[in-house]
Amino acid sequence: MNPIVKCPKCQKEEELNHVLTAQSNQNVIYNCPACHYKVRNIMTSKG
Repeated sequence: MNPIVKCPKCQKEEELNHVLTAQSNQNVIYNCPACHYKVRNIMTSKG
């Protein structure tokens, strides 16, 4: 089972692998499929 992530805008809950995209340059993008809220360049422990 994947961790659940809650959208900060609409509060809809989705599995982690449905809303986060990791890019090769270590950037992570969050995209809510319900309200299309998007956050780019999320900092991670890798940088």
